[in-house]
Amino acid sequence: MSARIFSPAKTAMQSGKAKTGLWVLEYDPASPRKIDPLMGYTSSRDMKSQIRLNFESKEEAIAYAEKYGIEYRVQEPKEAKRRQISYSDNFKYDRKMPWTH
Repeated sequence: MSARIFSPAKTAMQSGKAKTGLWVLEYDPASPRKIDPLMGYTSSRDMKSQIRLNFESKEEAIAYAEKYGIEYRVQEPKEAKRRQISYSDNFKYDRKMPWTH
């Protein structure tokens, strides 16, 4: 059984960076999900796919995986590219794109 260690990015619904400093260990699915023909639910016999362990640091997550003999891979977080824009740039006389309604 292998696992993935990663730091979750903020969701599109968040404006702040709450809950983004944690590191998470999730098990990889051992079997594919199946669709129930009657109700349309997706299910799996793999109970470890429901486990999601949170850690304060990447080193703690790696130590946990090594302690219990779990194969793991670490996904480093991607830094967001932020553009510095100003509200006053919307009203510049030398805009690259003309302003229209």
